[in-house]
Amino acid sequence: MVGPETLDDAAVFEWSGEACPTSDVLVVTTLDVITPIVDDAYDFGCIAAANALSDVYAMGGEPRFALNFLAVPNTLPRAVVREILAGGQDTVRAAGAAIVGGHSLSDDEPKYGLSVTGAVSRIHLRTNATARPGDVLILTKALGTGLLAAALKRGELEPLALASLTASMKRLNASAARVGRDFDVGALTDITGFGLLGHLMQVALASGVSLTIDPKHLPALPLAAELAAKAALASAPTGAAGRNLSYVLPCLDGLPTEGADLRLAVDPQTSGGLLFTTRADGAPAFIRRLHEAGDESATIIGMVSGPAERGASRIGWAAL
Repeated sequence: MVGPETLDDAAVFEWSGEACPTSDVLVVTTLDVITPIVDDAYDFGCIAAANALSDVYAMGGEPRFALNFLAVPNTLPRAVVREILAGGQDTVRAAGAAIVGGHSLSDDEPKYGLSVTGAVSRIHLRTNATARPGDVLILTKALGTGLLAAALKRGELEPLALASLTASMKRLNASAARVGRDFDVGALTDITGFGLLGHLMQVALASGVSLTIDPKHLPALPLAAELAAKAALASAPTGAAGRNLSYVLPCLDGLPTEGADLRLAVDPQTSGGLLFTTRADGAPAFIRRLHEAGDESATIIGMVSGPAERGASRIGWAAL
């Protein structure tokens, strides 16, 4: 039912044959693997698991079971490996799912992730291809994980900012996804490696719409805005952020006035938030429920400004 055509977060297919328990339940399947983004092994395991589980939530589903994938150097102490796996196990268990096996191999650079299988009812299935003109865009987590992770690698991240970064990446998107089932959601995706603009472009192209973003409404993790401003002054986006900008440039109607806003919008995210499109009249109650569920950064960042011809979607900038 959902394949790779629209670059969605996971594949979705129907049960078939005599083993089919019910035609109302669909299978969601995905795979995600990352390299360490923090120094603590347990936290890394938690973050990698939350990042992989997010793709199931981004389809409106619930995870059911997962398979580990682990690649580590032979010289890595077994205690560290156990901590990585414990973080993944605890996070999957918190999601109400189970790890049922996996695969490991030797590699010079540590990597950990999961193949996750979940379930979604037909009425709750959401994709990135169903945004509607007039919808507003709600983002549930603050941006800036890539900027902060880079600062951590340089030894420049203060403890409070590190704590905020780690907590955000470890947080499951489960509560936000469940809140979304009570509202009139059009499209749904999560914000990860392509950055906010990259995933917005995928929504726009898949849905045949154009979007308008208010750069001053983008939520940022502590210190992320300052780091974005410094990065913008130093140079044009490079690395993953630069690739993200090149990816979205054909769809952009100009650039935001402040370079820091652009830098934040193309920052690659790890275990980022969910992006909902929803009817404007229900948005205040939606935001309130998200805040009550613990997603305190949830906010409206823009709107679906209108329909677009196939392949001609645009992303513009304007104050809400």
